[in-house]
Amino acid sequence: MIEIPRQKPKFRFAPSPNGSLHLGHALSAILNHEMAKEAGGDFLLRIEDIDLARCTPDFESGIHADLAWLGLRWQEPARRQSEHFPAYQKALQTLIERGLVYPAFLTRGEVKAKVAAFEASGKPWARDPDGTPLYPSDDRERSDAERQRLLATGMKHAWRLDVERAMATVGGRLHWQESGDGEKGDILADPAAWGDVVLSRSDAPSSYHLSVVVDDAAQGITHVVRGLDLFHATSIHRLLQTLLNLPEPLYHHHRLVLDDNGRKLSKSLGDTGIAEWRRRGLSPAELRRRIGL
Repeated sequence: MIEIPRQKPKFRFAPSPNGSLHLGHALSAILNHEMAKEAGGDFLLRIEDIDLARCTPDFESGIHADLAWLGLRWQEPARRQSEHFPAYQKALQTLIERGLVYPAFLTRGEVKAKVAAFEASGKPWARDPDGTPLYPSDDRERSDAERQRLLATGMKHAWRLDVERAMATVGGRLHWQESGDGEKGDILADPAAWGDVVLSRSDAPSSYHLSVVVDDAAQGITHVVRGLDLFHATSIHRLLQTLLNLPEPLYHHHRLVLDDNGRKLSKSLGDTGIAEWRRRGLSPAELRRRIGL
């Protein structure tokens, strides 16, 4: 009997260097590190710096300093998304050639106006699991000739996934295996809940959804451990993995670290960062206790 070698478990922590890491990031990083160690696997660091306007070298250096202070060690070198734009473009081109994405020309202002006008009639506009209005159908329903005409003018556009067509292409239902702090077991994916998500914009060569599945496959990630706020996004990720013939990791969505008002911590809202706690004299052990470890 031939014994098939078992794939070595690989976990990753993937922060964006657009602000200082907070206690929620510390929980995610530590969980990934400890679960990788327990499984006899590797802990990888990925720097998700697609947003070149907001991501800075100083924040990236801060990430390395914070993780090192926590006592975490990762496999070098860390993957930086800004060094892999061609890989994301290749994946997008595959979907374009299969007719599974379309150019979307509506501006944020135009979408907002459409939603407001519709809801003024007293009817609610459909929203995704994060509460964002689903993208209107205008661009999806354009003829190919009209799309080509607009593209030829150089009009700014994004590329959006035609979720309904994509689901028809894969056939059947999509699932993922979940072991986190919410629902567990075999989870039925619901990509349609997100509407036609953005995969690329004129000011960014890839979206989070597209780059994360390409990166996980490229790095051989076997276990995705991240916050419960990304639980529902897994539906889109499973769809993209299937469309692009990428491997399916196991998923573990962990609890979030909340403030005194029950709000999820956020870099954009200026929640206290790990570096500030360190400056105040908190030890790594005390920080672990603060986040319930």
